[in-house]
Amino acid sequence: QVQLVESGGGLVQAGGSLRLSCAASGWTSSMYAMGWFRQAPGKEREFVAAISRSGGSTDYADSVKGRFTISRDNDKNTANLQMNSLKPEDTAVYYCAASRTSSARTTWEYAFWGQGTQVTVSS
Repeated sequence: QVQLVESGGGLVQAGGSLRLSCAASGWTSSMYAMGWFRQAPGKEREFVAAISRSGGSTDYADSVKGRFTISRDNDKNTANLQMNSLKPEDTAVYYCAASRTSSARTTWEYAFWGQGTQVTVSS
C-alpha cells in the first residue's frame, strides 16, 4: 500500500525556520517526482516546490523561491522541504505528493498524497 507521511510542522515566529519531511512507503520513491503543496484556510491548494526523480532538477513557486529548498534521499525514500525566513503568509497545511510527471505544478498531476502537516507562522 502506497503511503506518504509528512512530519516536522509546527509553530514558529516570523523569520524562523522549519524542516518538513515526507516518508514514502509501499513503493520505490525514485520512480516518482515529488512535490510539496500547501493550503491555507479558505484558499485552494497551491504548488510550493517539486523535485525530479533523481533530485537533479527542482522547481519553486515564486512566493518561496530563495527561501525554501526541496531535497530528496532515494535511499531512505524521503523528501524534505527546508523553509527559511518564514512569513505569516506561509501559514498553511503542507502536503507532500508523488507524480509520474517531472516538474508537475498542478494537483491533478499528482497521484499520491500525504495527510498534511500544519505550519503556523506568527508575526
